Amino acid sequence: MPQYKAPLRDMQFVLHELLNAEEHYAKLPAFQENVSRELVDQYLEAAADFCENELSPLNQIGDREGCTWNDGVVTTPTGFKEAYQKYIELGFPSLAAEEAYGGQALPNSLGIVISEMVGSANWAWGMYPGLSHGAVRTLEHHGSAQQKDTYLPKLVSGEWTGTMCLTESHAGSDLGIIRTKAEPNADGSYAISGEKIFISAGEHDMADNIVHIVLARLPDAPKGTKGISLFIVPKYLVNEDGSIGERNGVRCGSIEHKMGIHGNATCVLNFDRATGYLIGPENRGLNCMFTFMNTARIGTAVQGLAASESSFQGALSYAKDRLAMRSLSSPKAPQKEADPIIVHPAVRNMLLTQKAFAEGGRALVYLLALYADIVEKGADEEERKFADNILSLLTPIGKAFLTETGYEAANKGVQVFGGHGFIAEHGMEQIVRDTRIACLYEGTTEIQALDLLGRKVLQTQGAMLRDFTKMIHKFVEAHKDNSAMKEFIEPLAAVNKEWGDITMQIGMRAMQNPDEVGAAAVDYLYYAGYVTLAYLWARMAQVALSKLEEGSSDVDFYNAKVTTARFYFQKILPRVRSHVDVLSTGVESLMSLEAEHFAF
Repeated sequence: MPQYKAPLRDMQFVLHELLNAEEHYAKLPAFQENVSRELVDQYLEAAADFCENELSPLNQIGDREGCTWNDGVVTTPTGFKEAYQKYIELGFPSLAAEEAYGGQALPNSLGIVISEMVGSANWAWGMYPGLSHGAVRTLEHHGSAQQKDTYLPKLVSGEWTGTMCLTESHAGSDLGIIRTKAEPNADGSYAISGEKIFISAGEHDMADNIVHIVLARLPDAPKGTKGISLFIVPKYLVNEDGSIGERNGVRCGSIEHKMGIHGNATCVLNFDRATGYLIGPENRGLNCMFTFMNTARIGTAVQGLAASESSFQGALSYAKDRLAMRSLSSPKAPQKEADPIIVHPAVRNMLLTQKAFAEGGRALVYLLALYADIVEKGADEEERKFADNILSLLTPIGKAFLTETGYEAANKGVQVFGGHGFIAEHGMEQIVRDTRIACLYEGTTEIQALDLLGRKVLQTQGAMLRDFTKMIHKFVEAHKDNSAMKEFIEPLAAVNKEWGDITMQIGMRAMQNPDEVGAAAVDYLYYAGYVTLAYLWARMAQVALSKLEEGSSDVDFYNAKVTTARFYFQKILPRVRSHVDVLSTGVESLMSLEAEHFAF
């Protein structure tokens, strides 16, 4: 099993050298007095120690043992509960929460960076505290004063955990057709009845209480998404003094038997007139839930990044040691019976693809996290609006593109190992199985693609897209006369212009046939993802070249950055050509075959 090693040097490069996080925090009133580079690095080092020494050793144990269900009670794998208690003791659950409820009031972006380490070390474990962050943020933004006082202190401390209960067996991602009911009680609470499925961490033995955030319908609510309300439904009711009271009417009917993430309990939850409390206005539940879902989508992008990083680490270590065949040019280890496979171009191609996706994905996730800081804590309304537009555009790209590339990287990790990659003891096939779900939950790749092209681009008449492509254009203009950057700037300028042209062509076709949007969306998202990472890789190359020109002693690190950027532009970015070709063909071949003729 790969032993996770936190890539602290690269994390610090992205935060401090590429994105200037310390300067970013200094501009936000909430953080300018208490967040320094030194503080950030201290948290990263503490998280690295915890993830490397506590979580990584449990990763394969969790996969092998899985969770067990017995009459509604779920037991987590060996060591999970103890690791969670250490996580609480280190103060990680309270990192970004408000001080009024026991939080440390540090940036949520710092929490995102730490969540990358947690997810890379043990994704199944990380889902237990990970979902709590969304519950905390939902209550912070939309809960009443009494609800905050009742639930936030325990959620913030980590003594209680949270979930999001959205979908039902007949609904999937179409939340407009959910059937869970909420009937008013005389005391102002509601009786919640229905069944929710695919509830990650919906039942477990790691915390004293679980606070479910549940979507349900009030009597006579409008049909569709406009008739959904949001409720707090705790596993145990809470007494007036804050102590745990009687068991509520929500129970785990079963846990799913899954392809991966065996260490996390994916539950069917049955609500039998369970006591719930309305969050926010009636019939505005989805609006409130978006606070939760946007956080969750960035968190899912982190899983794609984590898969790329963990599979790369395992594959790189193996490729340096595994001997097979001789180099085509000449023996590289003549004293050995064969050369290490890392000398072979085909293996290097796989390793560099993993590296490019991991480090490029890290830059994108951290960029998203910093924009989210501005949206939440920015002092200037115009800056908040701009950040919100960029975040809205890039979140579906981050969620869908990074999970798809993470899955690709995980498969390449198995391929580097050859037959050994298919064997469970090496842990590479577990990464593939654990990662596959990331392309599905929080909205599949196809749904994210429709969100990007349909809602974020075409419905805004390209305004959100222009905000981002202008950023790329400004970077291109700033460095177009730098000969060392020519190999990055010229292709980046070309695809940035092409992005706008492609969008206009799709928009024109969609005016004649709306199905053109659905036909183009996935290829459009891939195109957007490759261009977005190209922009970030060009920026990373520029920083690295500047450091080398200044005479930095960290020559190997910066040279590797430039070399990986060159690989990305020469070997990965050309993939956009196939997507452009597909986008030019339109919808006809997809829709001309009648459904009854698909098979005979």
